[in-house]
Amino acid sequence: MAARGCGGVWRRARQRSAGGPGPGPAPSPRGQRAVACNSRGGAVPAGKSGLAPWIPVVGLEIHAQISSNSKLFSGSQVQFAAPPNSLVSFFDASLPGTLPVLNRRCVEAAVMTGLALNCSINKKSLFDRKHYFYADLPAGYQITQQRVPIAVNGSLSYSLCTDNKMSQMVTKTVRIKQIQLEQDSGKSLHDDTRSQTLVDLNRAGVGLMEVVMEPDMCCGEEAAAAVRELQLILQTLGSSQAVMAEGQLRVDANVSVHHPGEPYGVRTEVKNINSIRFLAKAVDYEIQRQIEELENGGKILNETRAFDSKLGCTVPMRDKEAKQDYRFMPEPNLPPLILYDAKSLPANMNHQQVINIDWIHKRLPDLPSVKREKLVEQYGILPEHSFTLLNEDGLAEFFESVVKQTQMKPKKVIGWILNDLLSYLKQHSLTVEESPVSSFLLADLLNLLERNKISSTAAKLVLAELWKGEGKTPLEIVKEQKLELLQDQKELEQICQAVIDGQENEVIMMVPG
Repeated sequence: MAARGCGGVWRRARQRSAGGPGPGPAPSPRGQRAVACNSRGGAVPAGKSGLAPWIPVVGLEIHAQISSNSKLFSGSQVQFAAPPNSLVSFFDASLPGTLPVLNRRCVEAAVMTGLALNCSINKKSLFDRKHYFYADLPAGYQITQQRVPIAVNGSLSYSLCTDNKMSQMVTKTVRIKQIQLEQDSGKSLHDDTRSQTLVDLNRAGVGLMEVVMEPDMCCGEEAAAAVRELQLILQTLGSSQAVMAEGQLRVDANVSVHHPGEPYGVRTEVKNINSIRFLAKAVDYEIQRQIEELENGGKILNETRAFDSKLGCTVPMRDKEAKQDYRFMPEPNLPPLILYDAKSLPANMNHQQVINIDWIHKRLPDLPSVKREKLVEQYGILPEHSFTLLNEDGLAEFFESVVKQTQMKPKKVIGWILNDLLSYLKQHSLTVEESPVSSFLLADLLNLLERNKISSTAAKLVLAELWKGEGKTPLEIVKEQKLELLQDQKELEQICQAVIDGQENEVIMMVPG
């Protein structure tokens, strides 16, 4: 059983058989515990067993599909779930004589993302060929930016809760090493029944931004929180839709463990994780697996692994390729990518033919961190509530719409949004956009409650009826089910007297003796 220490440090009791050290079994996925990240720094002293603590190290490489109508170097359309091989140009299929033409929109999206992540934008960046051979890569190489990427040296701040109730949040920062433009590969569909592989090149050549995060994280919870914050930023910018279910955001996690004061351990790479929840599980499992392997006398291989979501564990895929295996070389068909700012832009240059970094910077929207601050300041809600509002697509807009239409104070409205509406949505696996209860209907209901027309209990009953989506208004439901609060004392006395008169046998008259 693993114990979590300060600042991402692990300690575990060594279990050895009487026959001496030897490789032990991988941790059981079903018995695996989530790794709780600690907000405090520093190493934990060794326990009674004398074992030094373990420090997990996690770095991420995130591939985000750029939101663009066409591919990075060709005019082929980008569309999810199109018929196989229906969106493939001659260049995408790597026919002889075809040349790449850089997509301006993809460059602007990368610059925008780099600025939002506090990166330095390189005014001159280069394209390279990364060679590897696979059926879904017709050219035998990928065009990327290995030497001089478009953006470098950024940072991403993210927050995570220190308890299950989200009553305390801690903010951490991960360094961004670089952001590079590159083209996606096609998709191989393996048919084990017929022992064949089918290739779909619709995705081949689609523009990607690879965001490389430094190994500044120590557990699955931190990795998941960082990716979720990046996802929100990309969606806010519009540079990527970042829908993980559609493969628009894929994560590779590099994981290693070491003792304090020692060099980083041998790392493994867990490839193509397509869910934030699976990312947290994959990283935590891999940390536990490596610690158990090392403490049982085994060695960690520098390999590529995959996460099996059904079994809840990582499985080997292949040996990790060294950098020289890719045989990087400059892309001969693309000149250096030159960007400008207000100072370097020539006076006689057509502004529509160049990309101005300062022009893009001025048009950046409010990022999620700014939106949260505004929600807290404007409506007086708790900081942790602002995180929930932004983490659910469309929920912040729904909340603000309700607030504008009701007389109830925002602090009360947030309770109905998070405790009642959101629980209904999660119970039925619906998004905010799919909710049968509109912001107008909820505001109408809360107005009845605020004017003391109904009780809080009755309001919950009305909300349950609204959820059925039968087209009734809250007031109609209240009248049909007679849920109004009675304010007339004479009317209340008449009702009570009628109840007494109808239950004469049950009523005991107390007469003074």
